[in-house]
Amino acid sequence: MRRSVLLSAGGAMLCIAGVAAWQWLGGQPVAVAEVTPSPVPVVTAPVRESDMPLVKVGLGTVSAYNTVSVRAQVAGTIEQIGFVEGQTVHPGSLIAQIDPRPYQAALQQAQANLVRDQAHLANAQANLNRDVPLLKQGFSTAQQVDDQAAQVAQLRAAIVNDNAAIFDAQTRLGYTTIVSPINGVTGIRRVDVGNILQPAEATPIVTISQLQPISVVFTLPQKDLRDVRTAMQKGGLRAIAYPQDGGEPLDKGVLLLVNNHIDPESGTVELKATFPNEADALWPGEFVEVRLVTSVVQQALSVPLTALQQGQNGQSVYVVGAGNTVQLRPVEVAETLDGRALISRGLHAGEAVVTAGQYRLQNGVKIVAVAANSPIVQNQTPATQGMLQ
Repeated sequence: MRRSVLLSAGGAMLCIAGVAAWQWLGGQPVAVAEVTPSPVPVVTAPVRESDMPLVKVGLGTVSAYNTVSVRAQVAGTIEQIGFVEGQTVHPGSLIAQIDPRPYQAALQQAQANLVRDQAHLANAQANLNRDVPLLKQGFSTAQQVDDQAAQVAQLRAAIVNDNAAIFDAQTRLGYTTIVSPINGVTGIRRVDVGNILQPAEATPIVTISQLQPISVVFTLPQKDLRDVRTAMQKGGLRAIAYPQDGGEPLDKGVLLLVNNHIDPESGTVELKATFPNEADALWPGEFVEVRLVTSVVQQALSVPLTALQQGQNGQSVYVVGAGNTVQLRPVEVAETLDGRALISRGLHAGEAVVTAGQYRLQNGVKIVAVAANSPIVQNQTPATQGMLQ
């Protein structure tokens, strides 16, 4: 009770003091000084006008342009391996040598059979040449002449067979020297010297992959197919391969083809591009990002992606106007690439937009431009950076 009385007395004294002050000032209200808000520090960037490519981005896998699994075509013992694992080989480079002696013997036998049958044919032809005049003179019969003519024909057929046998023996002998059919890089050797090879073996001696040029098979959503095919009708399309985790481009190539069907399960279509790969930056089995350039927009307007603000009605940017005040303006984004957004409507060349510090802005607020590494900007959180007020 005592504390309540004291509080009431104190309040009364304050009221008396207020009335006295009002009377002392002549009964006029006291003027309060108006406080001008400080400009908000932000980072700005100009609207850039330049030629900008329209790009379709897909993920793909690098594959060798050609791949050959080298196997034996004849049976035999490996006498020599002619390559080192990981070596670059060319058409005709020795891969392996199979013992050729059985096939050399077969070739010599076929050649001997040819010489024998040629001698028999010469003798039979000579006998036929003698029998024909004797038939006219009545010293030979028609049956003898016909039998002799049949023997000549039979020997001529035998010679054709001998020539085929020689060709077959030469071919088999050639198969004992196994060479590379393409330019490429050898993989791990699967068979060693001394092993007996069989043509039916599933394990190859080595696999050769052609890496220059090299291919990349990648996918795009089916919604991009029409744009790609329309662009292909105007000429070849450039393809640029990037590491999957970003960074500098690995190589630049051209689109080779669009696959002839869309995968109904994933709703994507496969495409294949080729790259010269002169620096060996691409390797079979590697996952890469492929950017397919379908066209180039001349004098396009673009801003950094950080300038975009997402709201209920779409995307907007804060535009710096007269007196360094900002206005939130809606824009339409046609494409995004390498941290920039292609603006199809809403901005003009020469304007400036806010790229950092938007969390404190609203229409009409005055700003002051600061460096991108300013502590004020760096202390902003990702959650507030892209939030509309």
